[in-house]
Amino acid sequence: MSGRTPTVCPYCAVGCGFYITRNGMEYMPDHPVNEGALCAKGNAALDILNHVERLRYPMMRVGKDWIRVSWDEALDRVAEEMEKVLRERGPKALAFLGSAKCTNEENYIFQKIARLMGTNNIDNCARRCHSPTIIALREMLGTPAMTNPISDLALSDCILVIGSNLAENHPVVARWILRAKDRGAVVIVADPRVTPTSWLADLHMQLNPGTDIALINGMINVILREGLEKRAFINERTIGFENLDLRDYTPERVSAITGLSAGDIIRAARLYARSPASSIVYCMGITQHTCGTDNVAACANLALVCGQIGRPGAGIFPLRGQNNVQGACDMGALADFYPGWRSVEDSRAIDDLRRLWNARSLPMGRGLTADLMPDADLKFLYVMGEDIVNSDPTVSRRRLKRGFMVVQDIFMTDTAKLADLVLPATAWAEKEGTITSTERRVQWIYRAGEPPGEARMDLWILSEVAARIGFDLASEPDEVLAEINQAVPAYRGISRSNAGARGGIIWPCPHKDHPGTPLLHRERFSTPDGKARIIPVHHPALERTSTEYPLILITGRVALHYNSGSMTMRSEGLVKREPEIHIDVNPDDAMRFGLADGDAVMVETRWGRARARAQITQGQKRGTLFMPFHFPETNLIASELLDRKAMMPELKVAACRIRRCD
Repeated sequence: MSGRTPTVCPYCAVGCGFYITRNGMEYMPDHPVNEGALCAKGNAALDILNHVERLRYPMMRVGKDWIRVSWDEALDRVAEEMEKVLRERGPKALAFLGSAKCTNEENYIFQKIARLMGTNNIDNCARRCHSPTIIALREMLGTPAMTNPISDLALSDCILVIGSNLAENHPVVARWILRAKDRGAVVIVADPRVTPTSWLADLHMQLNPGTDIALINGMINVILREGLEKRAFINERTIGFENLDLRDYTPERVSAITGLSAGDIIRAARLYARSPASSIVYCMGITQHTCGTDNVAACANLALVCGQIGRPGAGIFPLRGQNNVQGACDMGALADFYPGWRSVEDSRAIDDLRRLWNARSLPMGRGLTADLMPDADLKFLYVMGEDIVNSDPTVSRRRLKRGFMVVQDIFMTDTAKLADLVLPATAWAEKEGTITSTERRVQWIYRAGEPPGEARMDLWILSEVAARIGFDLASEPDEVLAEINQAVPAYRGISRSNAGARGGIIWPCPHKDHPGTPLLHRERFSTPDGKARIIPVHHPALERTSTEYPLILITGRVALHYNSGSMTMRSEGLVKREPEIHIDVNPDDAMRFGLADGDAVMVETRWGRARARAQITQGQKRGTLFMPFHFPETNLIASELLDRKAMMPELKVAACRIRRCD
């Protein structure tokens, strides 16, 4: 490393900035989001750059062994296999998995290669975190994104946090909420668990897992019954309100479903509706359900009925998990959307891209999503920066049904170990390009050092593969961003200079000199008629407990690890503090099943079994267990049920049992 290079944290999507220096790291106090603060993972971000396990050379599988090959050999083989499959089996036998850890430019070129090859079998990890946000908010508000900047939370008078433990998982966001509390704001936290986030709450609603829709519908019932809705806003700026029949969601009935008191439901409704500016903050406790899309729709309904949107301090704040989930989706690394949120069913929109790309034709119709790829009859799979073996329940339990697999990554992950060819890529600090944070802030990542061995930038690798197939694609980040300006209207006018150091632009950016749009939906929504859609949703049927499976398993994040663990599990300081998988157990349940703190236990669901270390805690709701999903064991027992609208797996509610290991 040399000099003092501004960069962006590679972990969660808050988009915190810091400097990389000759001696390590320096804080960035004038960054508009984190103001110099970093969480434990951010402080350990440099650990992975020079790690001994970094991939250094292209490797090809020969039998059970790996041999080092040249870049020319590796790239030629990728192109040959792709063209062979296309020729013999057609484009539906090809599939591509992009990455929310890669830049906008890399994901754009990656999906472009897939589409030019004739397939919409392209997806990324957003399928397993915020695909319900994409589906619901796009349909209801017109824009599948956070409505306000994170700093706007400091302007809120009431903040409803539902399905998020942000104090641990997005701690910089908690700093802005604390500022709101200093102003006198009220914080409501709806979460089955007692967490550091619930410690911030003026009202903690410890609801039963999977009952979020019932709670929100119950709050709307109270709001309508007491005349607290904003009729002028509803009449002028929404359609569909007349279909919102929630008479059955009385506080008493919702109390029976959620396990909350009717009084708390009424209190929460009044606080949210009566406050001058109220916000809803949610994360994967809302989205990772078979009803995830409906959960997001319920949150949007609450905001729309109360007119709590389109103003400072009033909006909807989905917290993304990986640093570029928003950007990867904006770029079209999705089975159901082209760049710029063009539907794969929209022939006119696709035709615009066909002309831009000078392509003869482009595929229509939804391709295979990430959760359908493992069971598909694929003959070629290209994985860029994803460890699906440790992050996807389906893949965890059985080998991918695929022919030739290429994995492009910085470590030999468990997914890479299954590949036929592994390509060594650069980490975030060894390349350039843009990423888009959860608040739509587009920031440029600057190159701060050289990669190990012969590792190459993802964009270089992709352009070299494309050239061998006969595609002449841009290969420099600036060039690709210029094309993105044309393909993705919201990014129009964004360049390296105005997306630099501290994140200069927030999209949409409709023309070159526009300063960006921090606050969406001030006067109209991004729908064709400018009006938001209110869409009724209802409490779903949930997986029930039984005498055989008497408990409910919840999975989620912990403070010191990140998603599949491919990076944080290689950070010595983080692993030392969080070395093994644990399972949180309520003391009453521990007594019921004869468990003591620290016991080795076996957890079983209808889907599988896994070992863990029992951690007895009052913070765990009676009748529920909690396991972090950063360890591969968790996915062995997670549910394979899907939200059929967004193809999101159910990761928060699974009936289970627990016993002490002999």
